Amino acid sequence: MIPQHLQTQTLGYIQWLPPPPIRFGSALLPPQGFQSSKISITSFRTNSSVLRLRNKNFKPRSSKGVISSSVSEQDQNQKQQLGVRRSYPFHEIEPKWQRFWEDNSTFQIPDEIDTSKPKYYVLDMFPYPSGAGLHVGHPLGYTATDILARFKRMQGYNVLHPMGWDAFGLPAEQYAIETGTHPKITTQKNINRFRTQLKSLGFSYDWNREISTTEPDYYKWTQWIFLQLLKRGLAYQAEVPVNWCPALGTVLANEEVVDGVSERGGHPVIRKPMRQWMLRITEYADRLLEDLDDLDWPESVKDMQRNWIGKSEGAEMEFSVLDSDGQEKDMKVKIYTTRPDTIFGATYLVVAPEHPLLQSFMTADQSKNVEEYTDIASRKSDLERTELQKEKTGVFSGCYARNPVNGEAIPIWVADYVLGSYGTGAIMAVPAHDTRDYEFASKYDIPIRWVVTPDDEKIGDSGKAFPGEGVVINSISSKFGLDINGLSSKEAASKVIEWAEKNGKGKKQVNYKLRDWLFARQRYWGEPIPVIFLDVTGESVPLSETELPLILPELDDFTPTGTGEPPLSKAKSWVKTTDPLSGKPAQRETSTMPQWAGSCWYYLRFMDPNNSKELVAKSKETYWSPVDVYVGGAEHAVLHLLYSRFWHKVLYDIGVVSTKEPFKCVINQGIILGEVQYMACKDANGNIISAEFAETVGEYNQERIPEEKVVKSGDSFVLKDNPDIRLIARSHKMSKSRGNVVNPDDVVSEYGADSLRLYEMFMGPLRDSKTWNTSGIEGVHRFLGRTWRLIVGSPLPNGTFLDGTVVTDEEPALEQLRSLHKCIAKVTEEIEGTRFNTGISAMMEFLNAAYKWDKHPRVIIAAFVLLLSPYAPHMAEELWFRLGHTESLAYEPFPKADPAYLKESTIVLPVQINGKTRGTIQVEEKCSEEDAFQLASQDEKLSKFLDGKSIKKRIFVPGKILNLILDRENVKVGVRQ
Repeated sequence: MIPQHLQTQTLGYIQWLPPPPIRFGSALLPPQGFQSSKISITSFRTNSSVLRLRNKNFKPRSSKGVISSSVSEQDQNQKQQLGVRRSYPFHEIEPKWQRFWEDNSTFQIPDEIDTSKPKYYVLDMFPYPSGAGLHVGHPLGYTATDILARFKRMQGYNVLHPMGWDAFGLPAEQYAIETGTHPKITTQKNINRFRTQLKSLGFSYDWNREISTTEPDYYKWTQWIFLQLLKRGLAYQAEVPVNWCPALGTVLANEEVVDGVSERGGHPVIRKPMRQWMLRITEYADRLLEDLDDLDWPESVKDMQRNWIGKSEGAEMEFSVLDSDGQEKDMKVKIYTTRPDTIFGATYLVVAPEHPLLQSFMTADQSKNVEEYTDIASRKSDLERTELQKEKTGVFSGCYARNPVNGEAIPIWVADYVLGSYGTGAIMAVPAHDTRDYEFASKYDIPIRWVVTPDDEKIGDSGKAFPGEGVVINSISSKFGLDINGLSSKEAASKVIEWAEKNGKGKKQVNYKLRDWLFARQRYWGEPIPVIFLDVTGESVPLSETELPLILPELDDFTPTGTGEPPLSKAKSWVKTTDPLSGKPAQRETSTMPQWAGSCWYYLRFMDPNNSKELVAKSKETYWSPVDVYVGGAEHAVLHLLYSRFWHKVLYDIGVVSTKEPFKCVINQGIILGEVQYMACKDANGNIISAEFAETVGEYNQERIPEEKVVKSGDSFVLKDNPDIRLIARSHKMSKSRGNVVNPDDVVSEYGADSLRLYEMFMGPLRDSKTWNTSGIEGVHRFLGRTWRLIVGSPLPNGTFLDGTVVTDEEPALEQLRSLHKCIAKVTEEIEGTRFNTGISAMMEFLNAAYKWDKHPRVIIAAFVLLLSPYAPHMAEELWFRLGHTESLAYEPFPKADPAYLKESTIVLPVQINGKTRGTIQVEEKCSEEDAFQLASQDEKLSKFLDGKSIKKRIFVPGKILNLILDRENVKVGVRQ
């Protein structure tokens, strides 16, 4: 029916009046607005109640979703030219509805909302806008969040679904250096490209809330948060060893260094001490650890954060350093151990290459070896050095230390598997009970002494360390008054700590692997740090909050200085300043914040993006917090997610936010790998050999084989022309260097955005990694084409489609209602469970059933269109319009399954003839005798017993049996029934 508010609206010379429902035919939205004018009727088809209107300047009243009807002659011509080649006119539909959503701000959340309604905040980890644009892997998570956003809107929620740009950082700066283009220019160009691509996919973002971390109005508040950290002693400066890349001229985070070189550019990286800004994330270690338990996050991510924080309880012990004559020097090495129960098994010490005392106690004859080793170690990242699988290396320092519990002199080694940033930078090595120490001791022929044994198990026979707890053995010293033999590991540990504290040899200690956050970067393209340094004293002075934002100055030359000074040091007039309080001359901080800074809190700004007075209004934060669903890659588990939690907790402590955690539920989408590549192996002579023999021939090359020359054989892939040649089939993460990037623009051009969205969801479970296959998209494209033809009808000879639909207004049959409500129930359940692929399968099953029906009632088809809309919104909007609706379906109630139609109310009823069971029929549970008889008469198997026979009697027991007694006169004697 016509919506109530339009039922008496006069449009030109036509007035809409019930009872017959009249609707507009399908039309492209005009690019510009229209003025009122006359309307003339050009055609009227009563079978589908379609009124086609032609107008030149008419525009109906338009609100958030009221649809105007206009088809230009040019659009019609384009439709005729392109429609022949397409299964449905997505090339018309998709731009039309994207333009409509934008013109009508369909998805905009106003500042003032009805807070009595439930809220749903669904967020993507916002992208870094690179020059390469999107590839088809990016829309995977974006499509999932868009389905959730559209679904929740239709369920009556206020939905916050924004998008922005994490746009500061090293990649843009390096590109600017290479091309001589200012990073601001390239960043804006990249943002524009990304925005255009995202809009082409029909995502229902509220673009009025768009933010970029590079805008002063945004990073003003990033600087404000830094000042709050500084006030609370959570930001400080310290001399720390950092990953310094001379070529890039900046400090790199551990994760930006791979095999001793920078991840970007492959430049050598060294470790050197530098004065840097640090954030005391370690102050929040316990809270970051404890609050993980209450989060609906993947267990793998929570475990990664637990391991990264690495809380451990143990002991700090002191070992005296001995000179070459075995006499104690006035020097002690402090070690940290989580297993003080094993101290009698310590057969050597290990200090980190960067240990501050190393230069003091290494011997002259070992100094060269030690210095060479520490230089090599300085080129490795912490992640590389602590990799469990790598071969352990080290060098003897030339000196010894005394074990405090038994007086034994043990050698001090230098090894890079010990980090100067963890614990004390030194460990006691117990090779019998630590895998790393065992490997190291075995390599360098260091004694291995067993001091813990599990019950009923011999030790020393396994050829590997026993790191578990058990009963302590070989651990007694009458001279030093310590005996822990026969105790359990926990009892022994407590007794060792008690002994150490009593004798001044050590103490109980809690340690964390988590290090304070290195927060400074020696590069240009980042947020300026709002601190100045007085020229005379060097004292640091924070800027006043009223001076924010401290705007990044324009620089023509932002290349590295080569001296270690950041590029900002070149902005002489900007660097030189005065302290506003004392008037004394000062210098600005020339390091900038890391890229992580702006992304730590952006989810809060989306709640209130235009607020110039505060980071976020309290009322808006209280309503929208926390983020209900946050979707992004697992690679951010211990960086962005941990940093965001830290900042959020600080903001919670100062009253800016009302929740202890920022993200209620985190979902890691799987990655989309490039299409499978088939490789043939070739020996040194260029002969193709089967993959299983490749390793036996020594050196061999690989050559890519086109897919059309490959066939599958069992679990393998072989050459079509020579099935004896097995190929290597593999997929890789999409990257330009591998040449396997698929541009979504190309897919949209050929198949449409709805097909791309649907395919990415249909490939498999959201959280799993999947392999892209362009031919696979054709299946979901056919599904959409079949959906279109079911509702709109078959194409005309020229390939175009009639306006309107072929649905009917009659009442639906029970079978149709059951099929629909079964689909509703399944799609709803699967969206709520983020199992989008099985939701699509349910709609495909419905479509298959619907194609068997003679007629398609409007009420059934309309509900199905609503089910489809979160997945394929462009097609759904067009079909909804063609079904007679004049407002967008974005806020239509999502269908609800009626339990009455979900019950299996049919039963199998046995049918007897003359008392003998001849078959069964499917009937309704409350089927009448007459209905049961009619079904039996029409049954192919049963009808042959009844043809030409007269029924003497019918015996019907509802739900149990139907027995037909035939007239004996019509039954031939001797004929078996």
